[in-house]
Amino acid sequence: MAHPVLANGKGEGPAAYAYAESTYRYNEKPVYTTTSGCPVDDPKKYQRLANGPLLLQDFHLIDLLANFDRERIPERVVHAKGAGAYGEFELTHNISDITTIDMLTGPIGKKTPLLTRFSTVGGEKGSSDTARDPRGFATKFYTEEGNWDWVFNNTPVFFLRDPTNFPTFIHTQKRNPQTNLKDATAFWDYLVTHQESVHQLMTLFSDRGTPASFRKMHGYSGHAYKFSKPDGSFVYVQIHLKSDQGIATFNNEEAGAKNGENPDWLTQDLFDAIARGDNPSWTTYLQVMTPEQAEKFRYNVFDLTKVWPQSEFPLRPFGRMTLNRNVQNYFAEIEQAAFAPSNMVPGVEPSADLVLQSRMFSYADTHRHRLGGNFHQIPVNMPLHAFNPIVRDGLMNVNGNLGANPNYQSSYRPVTYKNTRPTVSHEQWTGQATWAIFDDVKDIDYEQPLGLWKVLGKQPGQQDNFVHNVAVHASGAKKDTREKVYEMFGRVDADLGKRLKEATEKEVAGK
Repeated sequence: MAHPVLANGKGEGPAAYAYAESTYRYNEKPVYTTTSGCPVDDPKKYQRLANGPLLLQDFHLIDLLANFDRERIPERVVHAKGAGAYGEFELTHNISDITTIDMLTGPIGKKTPLLTRFSTVGGEKGSSDTARDPRGFATKFYTEEGNWDWVFNNTPVFFLRDPTNFPTFIHTQKRNPQTNLKDATAFWDYLVTHQESVHQLMTLFSDRGTPASFRKMHGYSGHAYKFSKPDGSFVYVQIHLKSDQGIATFNNEEAGAKNGENPDWLTQDLFDAIARGDNPSWTTYLQVMTPEQAEKFRYNVFDLTKVWPQSEFPLRPFGRMTLNRNVQNYFAEIEQAAFAPSNMVPGVEPSADLVLQSRMFSYADTHRHRLGGNFHQIPVNMPLHAFNPIVRDGLMNVNGNLGANPNYQSSYRPVTYKNTRPTVSHEQWTGQATWAIFDDVKDIDYEQPLGLWKVLGKQPGQQDNFVHNVAVHASGAKKDTREKVYEMFGRVDADLGKRLKEATEKEVAGK
C-alpha cells in the first residue's frame, strides 16, 4: 500500500503492500473472497450436514469467526481515547543558529508531512471526550531523516517529576480494583500525598481541564529537549503550539451535558471541521535556555511540574502546523499510530529529564506489546526512508523482510554511514550510580500554582469555577482525604483553601 502521508495516497509504496493496495480500489467492484483470495459466491452461506451441525471444513465461516475473535488489540493503558488527522508543518522562521534538524533548517516555506493524534489521558477507549482530564497532543513528522515524534500534552506541566510515580499515579485515575468504579478517594489520596502535583491540578480543575474542541487548545512539550549543532554546542528548548483558532473550554456543567448529548463531541468536531475545509492550525514556538542559564535557573530545569517564565525566556516562533486531511480508516491510521518520544532525528536530543528518559523506554515498549515488534512496518508508522539489515524476522513482518540483503553488516552489501554526532563532546557526566528522588515539596513548589491562581482571578468567574470544579469532584472522597485537599490548596493560598472547604462540604451535605 502506498505510504499514507504521501500527497494523494498514490505515491510508490513497498512492493509487499501490493495486495493491500489492490483491496483499496474504491471505484471498482471487487470480487468477494476469503482472506486467502478464494472467491466466495455468497458470504451468507455456510456448510452443514442436512439438519445437522456445521462442518469444520467450511474455511470461509471459520475464517470469518476466527478473525472476528481477534479484531481487538489491547487499548493504550493511557491515552486510550483519541482522534486525529494528517497535515503538514511549514517552516516560517530560520533557527539554524541553534539546530541542524532537517525539517527546521531548510528554506523558509519548507513543508513536512505529519499525523496528529489528540486524546484524553486516563479514560478507556469508549470514555467521554469532555471528561476533566489532560489532553494528549501527539504529532509524528515524516522527515527526510526519520520520524520525529512530539508526544506532548495540552498543559505545560504534569502531575509528577519522579518516573517511578507514573504507574501508581495512573492506577489512581483508573477504576477501583474491588468495585470497578472510579474512586475519588484514590484520586485525591495520591495527589495530596504528592503535592508537587498541585500546579497541574490548578490547570486541570480550571475550565482549561475541559476543552471544547481539539482545534481550540494549545500544546506543550513539558519536557526540556536539547537542540544541538555539529560543533558540539547545544541549548535547552521547550516547544509550544498555540492554536490559531483561539481557546474554547466548557465549564463543569457544560462538559457534563455535552457528555450526555454526544460523548464523542471533540472527535466529531475535528473530523467535521476538516471535512468542510475549515483546517485548524497551530503556530509553533520555542523557549530557549543555554546550559549556563540552566545551571543558574532558580527551578530545576528538568522538573516537569514547573514552567519556564516567558518573561525570562520569551517565545520564539519557527513554524506553523496545519491539519488538512481526515484519515480513511480509523483503526489502521489512528488506533495503530505509534508515537514515542524516543523517535528523534539528528539535531535534537533528550535532556536529563528523568520522566522523559523513562518515557523513551515505555512508549516504544508499549507499541511492541500492542502492535507487535514490527509496528514500525505498519504504513502509518513507516518512515520515508529506512534501512536496517540487522532488525529482521519476528511477528507481522510484512515489508519484505529486506529480501536477500544479508542480516548483518556485510562487506558484500556496503551501506553509506552518515555522521550525525557532534565533532566534540558537548556534555559529560561522571559519578557513581545512586538512588535518586526529587527533593521534598517545599514552598518554592507553590509559587507557580499561586501565580496561576492569580491569573484565574483576572478572568471573570474562573476562580469561582475552579472552586466549584474541585468541590464537585472532591466531595466524593473520604473526609480525611478531603481535609488534606483543603490543606494542600491552602498552601497555595489560604483563602483558596477556606473557600474549597466551604464549597466541598456543602456538596457533601447535599448528597
